[in-house]
Amino acid sequence: MVRVLRGGFVAAVLLQLAMLYLHVPTPSGAASIPHADKIVHAAIFAAPALLGVLAGLRAWVVALVLGLHAPVSELVQHYVLAGRQGDPMDMLADWVGIALGTGVALWLTRRAGFPG
Repeated sequence: MVRVLRGGFVAAVLLQLAMLYLHVPTPSGAASIPHADKIVHAAIFAAPALLGVLAGLRAWVVALVLGLHAPVSELVQHYVLAGRQGDPMDMLADWVGIALGTGVALWLTRRAGFPG
């Protein structure tokens, strides 16, 4: 089970990196859901937080590393990546995702007896 969780953690981190640093233009005329990008930001930070803690990594280390990555990713998007722009509200959404993912993982491991 831990091996599967570790694989999921690695996959979640790779997906996060791809979504944050690879530019995929939005098709013109595409329907837009208000604030959908904030939900995506929260989700791509919640997933590695959840899976990392369930895989046995220390919650504070996972939260710290992901929490530091949030502002770094926005700075890289703003200053380094063409066609991308950093947004402090995205960083806030990232931090909300980290808190949710870490919190759920700790609840599962402590309260629900999850084997992670």
